[in-house]
Amino acid sequence: MRDYGKVSPQFWIGRTGKALRGNAEAQVLALYLMTSPHANMIGVYHCPTVYMAHETGMTIEGASKALQSLIDADFCTFDRDDEYVFVHHFALHQIGEALKPGDLRCKGVENELAKVPKNQCWQAFRARYSVPYNLALPAQNASTFKAPSKPLGSQEQEQEQEQENTSPDGDGGTSADADGADNCPQQKIIEVYHRLLPMGRQVREWTPARGKNLRTRWREKAARQKLEWWERFFAYVAASDFLTGKTSSPGRKPFEISLDWLVKAENMAKVIEGAYENEKAVA
Repeated sequence: MRDYGKVSPQFWIGRTGKALRGNAEAQVLALYLMTSPHANMIGVYHCPTVYMAHETGMTIEGASKALQSLIDADFCTFDRDDEYVFVHHFALHQIGEALKPGDLRCKGVENELAKVPKNQCWQAFRARYSVPYNLALPAQNASTFKAPSKPLGSQEQEQEQEQENTSPDGDGGTSADADGADNCPQQKIIEVYHRLLPMGRQVREWTPARGKNLRTRWREKAARQKLEWWERFFAYVAASDFLTGKTSSPGRKPFEISLDWLVKAENMAKVIEGAYENEKAVA
């Protein structure tokens, strides 16, 4: 059990606090989850609804309704299969907004996250904190991206043209530069995109024009010539409410992210510059 935990007094006047006004049980549950004896430093921990009910004095039904209110207010994520909760801004208050790469707390965060099953809460935490906490690239799962078994129409010619410039390692990049900077593993990047941005438009047809943009972004900086950079980039995108379609302007449909949109020079620059970051809000 932790000896202490930080709770910001701004909770009552922040976005979530305002959303919960008039819902006393949700307010109590929010404070409980921020100070729970079961919590750890990252705010991703096992906490069945029965714990919430018993330790707050609520009924199971009351705790369940309060929890749903917190989920709707974007205060937390709850994995019902594993009964894990992720309090979204918990780590921000206990650890800080970001850590330098050499900070020993980065390893501490990884150690705590390693204890969590790779469920919805694990994925949501990585999406929000991979970049600011410099989390290492997780082990890759088997590929879920499959190219069409039979190309249609002009795709056959496009594939032949691509194959003429394919590097011998089969990664789908070109071998134009002797230093290997053009050996862009396009399919692997697509797999990482699908894994971290499942809400985005899925890649069904990867045309030469799209491939050219991706290879150009890969070549532009040495740091981008590693899959880890792309994992952190997509995780950063996943933390944006606008880019993931969670918010929209009045009268307009929610934005739908796509890989070809992301790899266009102007769009990537805007994302990296923070144009789509969420407004800072207190949990």
